[in-house]
Amino acid sequence: MPNIKSAKKRVLVTEKKTMRNKAIKSALKTQIKKFLSAIEAGDKEAATKLYPETVSAIDAAVTKGILHKNNANNRKAKLAVKLNSLN
Repeated sequence: MPNIKSAKKRVLVTEKKTMRNKAIKSALKTQIKKFLSAIEAGDKEAATKLYPETVSAIDAAVTKGILHKNNANNRKAKLAVKLNSLN
């Protein structure tokens, strides 16, 4: 445990940011799983509805600094290919 006031503050701030990042990452994973389960079920209508929500969740993660923008673009491209494979 740190003794210096600024170090104590950094510990608190880091914990808060870690919890925020975990929450965002968890929500992102959940959204992607929903989309992929709709693809697995072959439910074209649900998958088409979930795709924009999933892309927007990925973009939000980029904005918050959870994902790198290239990683996000790769994920979105892979999801689009899976969505197009249903057609």
